[in-house]
Amino acid sequence: MLPTLLLVDAPEELAQLVLPAWGFPLIVAIIFALLALITWSFRDVAHRHANKTDAAAAAHQDAHH
Repeated sequence: MLPTLLLVDAPEELAQLVLPAWGFPLIVAIIFALLALITWSFRDVAHRHANKTDAAAAAHQDAHH
C-alpha cells in the first residue's frame, strides 16, 4: 500500500508587489500613449513624399521602356 500524504492547511503569505496596484495600469497607459504618439507622428508621410515617389516611379519606368 502506498503511503498517504498528509496535507497541512497552512496560511498562505502573499508576496509583496513591486508597485502599488494602480502602478501597473498606469505604466500600460503610458506605453499605449507613447505608441499612439509615435503612430500619430507618421500620419500623412506618404502624401508629403508623393512628389518624390511619383518622380522616382516615372524615372524608373522611363529607364526600362
